[in-house]
Amino acid sequence: MEPTTRGQRWSARGALAAAAAAVLVLGVFAGLRTFALLGVGLAGLAVTAAALWWVLTRRSVWRLLALVLAVAAPVWIVVAYSRAHLAWVVAVAGALLLVAVGAGRSALVGADGPARTPEHPAPPVRHPVLIMNPRSGGGKVERFGLREKAEALGAQVLLLEGPGETDVAELARKAAAEGADLLGVAGGDGTQALVADVAASLGIPFLVVPAGTRNHFALDLGLDRDDPAKALDALTDGVLLRVDLGRAADHPFVNNVSFGAYAEVVQSPSYRDGKTRTTMELLPDLLIGHRGARLAARADETAFAEPQALLVSNNPYGTGDIAGLGRRSRLDGGELGVVGVDVTSAAQAAGLLRGRRATGLTRVTAREVVVDADRELIPVGVDGEALNLRVPVRCEARPGALRVLVPRHRPGMRRPLPRLDWARIARLALPSAGGRARSAESGG
Repeated sequence: MEPTTRGQRWSARGALAAAAAAVLVLGVFAGLRTFALLGVGLAGLAVTAAALWWVLTRRSVWRLLALVLAVAAPVWIVVAYSRAHLAWVVAVAGALLLVAVGAGRSALVGADGPARTPEHPAPPVRHPVLIMNPRSGGGKVERFGLREKAEALGAQVLLLEGPGETDVAELARKAAAEGADLLGVAGGDGTQALVADVAASLGIPFLVVPAGTRNHFALDLGLDRDDPAKALDALTDGVLLRVDLGRAADHPFVNNVSFGAYAEVVQSPSYRDGKTRTTMELLPDLLIGHRGARLAARADETAFAEPQALLVSNNPYGTGDIAGLGRRSRLDGGELGVVGVDVTSAAQAAGLLRGRRATGLTRVTAREVVVDADRELIPVGVDGEALNLRVPVRCEARPGALRVLVPRHRPGMRRPLPRLDWARIARLALPSAGGRARSAESGG
């Protein structure tokens, strides 16, 4: 039995006790009606998932009716439980299950949860250069006084101003040629990736200032997205992380590359002005197969045949939701995460409730992904930027290619949550019983 702490053992015991109490509450107060409760709940969830699929694949009055059904199904569940005078039973059992899951994850975090990315001493930085986009994130550079704070710390700031587009990568290379020993960006993920690629190629540290709209890369580095200025603390009290950098064809990415339905949507000229409206208008034709390129992909030994959407990420996303698109527990795993979606009916949409076992969802990891299609050029979203790339598009991970300077103290630092494993929790809760069982097996 691997070493465990008393806290882990008691968390595991608490998890088992809470789960048993939830079952007991249902058994005592609902009796045989427990099965009816489960049936109503599962049926309502399946109807909701199917209705949401119809919302995405229908237009006009049919979309409106599907939306009504998506709202009505959960209401029907609550009404059914209330009429049976069992709503409180379900609430108590649900609360106990939440406690069980929380305690179970707490027990596993120290036992077999993945470790954090190792931190290394920060190198001396004498001439940091930060590229800032004043328009990014609705004007965060000015709102948080990023330029003034960076210059007060001795950094040179280059603003992306003026009419027309600036070649950000070339600007970064010029700064390095003039003596910059650190390159940083205050902007969105697309700009971050361009400068990160230059920093990686030159072997100099990179600094992330989350001044964009979403800043997924900064989130997974543990940075404070609500106060971008705190990222500048890395210049005075920082540590170095060695993380991976992705590449799709000749384009670097720090987060992900999307193919299929989403990539088709972001190509629309109207997308920037009305994202929700444009998405809802284009998705029906894309999802039911009337429009868009027919994709074929291979992730190492796994083949994807005509997925509607394919997402390739710089390290896999977590497993806390249906598609597994949450936070990345680490950025130094040296592999790509691959998620393929192939849903063509309401039944398959309802089947997504099965999570990792859903037939319409494929999740794997790979060192290389090759995407082909039935046309020469396909739309691709690289860290949210709309591009058209020639097939086949080869995506690869570059392990440890990027040296990122981050503040020593980061609010987003947390130990990644492990996958819930009840057999493992039981062994932690009853270590002596597990040891006796293994002794009996070896002696037999």
